[in-house]
Amino acid sequence: MARKYFGTDGIRGKANVFPMTPDFAMKVGMAVGVLFRSKATSRRVVIGKDTRLSCYMLENALVAGFTAAGMDVFLLGPIPTPAVAMLCRSLRTDIGVMISASHNAFYDNGIKLFGPDGFKLSDEKETKIEALLDSDISELPLANCEEIGRAKRVEGDIYRYIEYAKRTLPRDVRLDALRIVVDCANGATYKAAPRALWELGAEVIAINNEPNGFNINQECGSTDLTSLRNKVHEVRADVGIALDGDGDRVLMVDEKGQMIDGDQLIAVIAEHWHKTGRLHHKGIVTTVMSNLGLERFLSEKGLELIRTDVGDRYVVDMMRQKKYNIGGESSGHIILSDFCTTGDGLVAALQILACIKESQQPMSQLCKRFEPVPQILKNKVVHNKNVLQKSKVQTAIMKASEHLGKEGRLLVRASGTEPVIRVMAEGDNREAITAIVDDLIKLIARHDHD
Repeated sequence: MARKYFGTDGIRGKANVFPMTPDFAMKVGMAVGVLFRSKATSRRVVIGKDTRLSCYMLENALVAGFTAAGMDVFLLGPIPTPAVAMLCRSLRTDIGVMISASHNAFYDNGIKLFGPDGFKLSDEKETKIEALLDSDISELPLANCEEIGRAKRVEGDIYRYIEYAKRTLPRDVRLDALRIVVDCANGATYKAAPRALWELGAEVIAINNEPNGFNINQECGSTDLTSLRNKVHEVRADVGIALDGDGDRVLMVDEKGQMIDGDQLIAVIAEHWHKTGRLHHKGIVTTVMSNLGLERFLSEKGLELIRTDVGDRYVVDMMRQKKYNIGGESSGHIILSDFCTTGDGLVAALQILACIKESQQPMSQLCKRFEPVPQILKNKVVHNKNVLQKSKVQTAIMKASEHLGKEGRLLVRASGTEPVIRVMAEGDNREAITAIVDDLIKLIARHDHD
């Protein structure tokens, strides 16, 4: 059954437009508080946020909702998403909230929810929350006047996260002699990432680390590597790290300015952990978007690749089922379950830096683990995502898949966070897959207005 408010990564939309309005955010706080209060002993919630302007508005609305439901609120301020997940466990909270629209521009925002175990909520829990959101607000069993919650702004938890991230690096590894450019996307990692890298011994050049409420992800971070590449060239850095607005994904740049995507980063970590006996069950989990080249590379190493739907929550679910400890997406969500319950860009980057130090190889050599199969990915903004259900579109997709055969892949899917249809094709013949993608994009555009 299609869900009404929750997408692949929480509730998301344009700030001050439903559902990202203060009144709805307050109701989210009430609904989530009521649901988790019933089983809670501490009745405690942590709320983190990134640096976009609308976070102040939504934070205050959520506080009103949670305290009305009888929950005590700890306000963490600007902090990465994985820090919220970590603090759910560390502070023994009943629920964790991150106010963020991840890699989206400042005018969007979202609400991500974590359980007391630090994992994102299950579909079942989100369905229960949606039912409460659709109920009459006056019928919600809110707290009695003597049980109304308190809110407290806490200081110093960003440093707890920094220490946690540093501890994921092997104890005998320091980052001395590495010159690192880190692009903080003017987002939630603007304090934590440069500080952690510096404390580990690196020479750190931080860029896009002056958020003003509007510049988060603006021509920077993991969605635009131009400024990072330029700075790496300018200062002759050994490596560049590009984080996104809430710090749950990472892409990297080598000393030559070449991009290293999530698939290559996963390959490096998987191969290293396999060699050192740290990889569980000889396999990893990725999504349907990961390149065929990664699958072939892992197969040659005797490792299995399991694909899930797009979304790090689905990757994590499969990792937990199979007891694998590496998973991720080509977009840069990398989940290392020995340390994290969700994607953590800083922790993933630290594992790559450890590989550089231990192998004594430059980034360009270390991170070229496989030759990607040619892949064409194009997005089409649509008025109605149900255009994919139209018979002519379905038939065209089926014929294109048959044409690619076993040596290629076709994926056509609606985004879970944007009004966009994504069309991706892979195959050894770049001209053929480009034609397939272009034809499908044109067909979708025509039928979107039918």
